[in-house]
Amino acid sequence: MAEITRALIARVGVDLSKRVFHVHAVERGGRVVVAKAMSPQRFVSWCAELPAGCLVAMETCGGAHHVARRLRLLGLDARLIAGHFVTPYRMAGRSGKNDANDAAAICEAAGRPHMRFVPVKTAEQQGQLAVHRLREGFKEERTALINRIRGLLAEFGLVFPQSPEALRKVMADVIEDASNALPGVARLALQRAHLHWIEIELQMTWCDERINAHVRSDERAKAAASLHGIGPVTASALAASVGDFRQFDSARQFSAWLGLVPSQNSTGGKASLGRITKRGDDYLRTLLIQGAKSAVMSAGKRCDRISRWLVQLKERVGWQKAVVALANKNARILWAVLTRGVAFNPDHVPEPPAARCCLKPAA
Repeated sequence: MAEITRALIARVGVDLSKRVFHVHAVERGGRVVVAKAMSPQRFVSWCAELPAGCLVAMETCGGAHHVARRLRLLGLDARLIAGHFVTPYRMAGRSGKNDANDAAAICEAAGRPHMRFVPVKTAEQQGQLAVHRLREGFKEERTALINRIRGLLAEFGLVFPQSPEALRKVMADVIEDASNALPGVARLALQRAHLHWIEIELQMTWCDERINAHVRSDERAKAAASLHGIGPVTASALAASVGDFRQFDSARQFSAWLGLVPSQNSTGGKASLGRITKRGDDYLRTLLIQGAKSAVMSAGKRCDRISRWLVQLKERVGWQKAVVALANKNARILWAVLTRGVAFNPDHVPEPPAARCCLKPAA
């Protein structure tokens, strides 16, 4: 009976957690066939007996890409859905959230013809992103440590310029200077903080070395690094996060996925554009904008077509809008470069669209 029931399954929604997976399966007509909780090991064994090509949908969460890769090895069509696309399909609404309702909502959302799915990342992609996550953690820890050191020094009347380089230059002298007001225990504490700072810098240097090695070995990352405003960190993160850029139908769709297009509140045929949507991956969008700041600041030193456009745009709309505009342009150029297999040319002049003939052919 179990085999007969399992052969009828056309679509499965799974709510993942660390110890329990809640499964909601339906047949082609939409009738519920299975609705129960399983252990992760039992779930994989259960999926091994599903029909080949059966759609198994999950919400994006920790471990979802790993589960999806395992299911694809079993010949199943494993897909991931962003959580904010699942919520509208929960029949009980926001107040009725539980594992069973979430699994049913995932199953329902996966059956919509226009649903957008999250591409499943490979283990290599996630490995490279692990270096980026580690680097971001070290960077935040370094900032917190520097602020902590400044606060401790200020308690004893020692104030220095607000620059990590300026503080690094005087740290050793401050600790060794016997003429200042630092007591002995405070010197020991600052000495340990200084050593911790040095250790964090070494860890970040290791992360940067791994990122640079990834850029040298990956053709997509190497091509991305050739754009103005995209450095090794941004190039590596884009290559590892996106994977195949052909999953986006157009350059604008890729830019919209990054949250770099204006939000809309249009009605009655009147277009009303606002700030950028800020959807998608915050890390990638931040890297693109931070890199664009550097490119805008140095645009006056270059004479290529994009740099001249940046100088004029900065004078017309201001520095901040020019930065966001360049980040948006870089995203679109990057999509074109990696999907068409062409090299980046800052003096490229796009061909005008062909004139459309509006006349009907003679009868």
